[in-house]
Amino acid sequence: MSDSAVMPSGAVGGRRAGGPRLDHGTHLGGVVAFLLVLVAGLGYAVVSLVADMNAVGEAPLAYGAFALLGLALLIALAFEFVNGFHDTANAVATVIYTHSMPPLVAVIWSGAFNFLGVMLSSGAVAYAIVTLLPVELILNVGSHAGYAMIFALLLAAIIWNLGTWAFGLPNSSSHALIGSVLGVGLANQLMNGGDGTAGVDWTQALNVFKALLFSPVCGFVLAALLLLALKFTVRRRDLYEAPEGDAPPPLWIRGLLILTCTLVSFFHGGNDGQKGMGLIMLILIGAAPTAYALNRTMADDTTPAFVQASTAASAVFSARAPGAAVPDAAAARRTVTEALKTKALNTPPVYAALAALSDDIAASVKNYGAIRTVPAAQTQNLRSDMYLAADAVRVLPSAGADFSETDKADLKRYAGLLNDGTRYIPGWVKVCVALALGLGTMVGWKRIVVTVGEKIGKTHLTYAQGASAEIVAAGTIGLAELYGLPVSTTHILSSGVAGTMAANGSGLQMSTVRNMALAWVLTLPAAITLAAVLFFILRHVF
Repeated sequence: MSDSAVMPSGAVGGRRAGGPRLDHGTHLGGVVAFLLVLVAGLGYAVVSLVADMNAVGEAPLAYGAFALLGLALLIALAFEFVNGFHDTANAVATVIYTHSMPPLVAVIWSGAFNFLGVMLSSGAVAYAIVTLLPVELILNVGSHAGYAMIFALLLAAIIWNLGTWAFGLPNSSSHALIGSVLGVGLANQLMNGGDGTAGVDWTQALNVFKALLFSPVCGFVLAALLLLALKFTVRRRDLYEAPEGDAPPPLWIRGLLILTCTLVSFFHGGNDGQKGMGLIMLILIGAAPTAYALNRTMADDTTPAFVQASTAASAVFSARAPGAAVPDAAAARRTVTEALKTKALNTPPVYAALAALSDDIAASVKNYGAIRTVPAAQTQNLRSDMYLAADAVRVLPSAGADFSETDKADLKRYAGLLNDGTRYIPGWVKVCVALALGLGTMVGWKRIVVTVGEKIGKTHLTYAQGASAEIVAAGTIGLAELYGLPVSTTHILSSGVAGTMAANGSGLQMSTVRNMALAWVLTLPAAITLAAVLFFILRHVF
């Protein structure tokens, strides 16, 4: 549905009666400031990248390799930029359509708190999406296949986001990216003669499918119930009426709406921004492993604890491999890699291989004194060992392994230290992602804001409806980030608006609801198909 679709009754001059004016042009000074910030951010990224490589003695990249790295980073930041303007409506639609904030102020405000959300994020979920990718592509991300993977999954997600944005349809950028990851994994296995299942974490994919169904239902029901509860407890007539003219709501309502807008923007930045960080780190690890494959910011005094945890984990693994031959590090790597592809880890040979990897990790860190001082020649192997061991510990419970509480504690501590050593986000990467997401929030936001504000319900959004939908979205995304639950803020907010319209007896525009539902249902299969086709093409191009 385009922006020129027939407006509901009460529309005047291209907008619904009482609706905000969204046709104000952008001041030239704003455009100049936007471009200056954009150029400064890109320049900062280049300077920081070169400085990081020089600091560890990384050999300068050939021109072709540097150009490929630059292109990959630009596409990753482009995904966050598109994510910003695609998901802006989550935060600003309600404050704009209740006249709590002028449109331009609202998007700048939202962009600023998206930026802060990224900068203050813990980075804990940055690598979550990486675990869905095939193991061999993660370990060899600097290869031709690795670059094909990065380009395919990011381009597929961007294409789908731009397509749904062009029709003004709220859609989950996270689900588009996850679908793209699954598509790459599926295509990689099919091209290598696999059965199409190995290398894709279908348990995790099933959680996404569940969330795809749960998110809109959750938003619809909770927002509807909250509106009904407000009607029962807060008996103020003006709260449940559409705004008159361009007058802002009462101060306390306005404050509540601005607060929820702020929280949604902040949590969106903290959650969605981290996905881009994880992919950018994957790109950097492939292109400049000496600088980025290991976390060289880890303090030297963590070495004894790291060695002790590795030794304790090795003992846990060895106890489950009676009589199994202990392989050398190279053979152990191959054994664990194959086991992770098929998820068949709960066997004595795999435990023997994990014990060998753990011993090798402990010996390497002990010999070199700290992760920070690992020589360039050993960086890639040590990172591979650490990644394989950490991923195996993560997957073992679902593979049928049953550990005692003591063993669970030892392995949890070990995995935490392994992740600390391989998963980190340099400050400049956070700044660049924060800028991309924040600047994206300020561009191209009108299409989806109009859909959420005008085309879901048959009447103008009331203060109580806006507050109910935003409170549900803010609360849900905050809890999702805290517990790592795979829910979609976009689905929750847009369906929340629909829920408040239904609860208020306002009626729904079924054509918009059908289009939104179709976009939600098609996101995963469409992104999977796009990414698989692009990966197939790019593998041959590279």
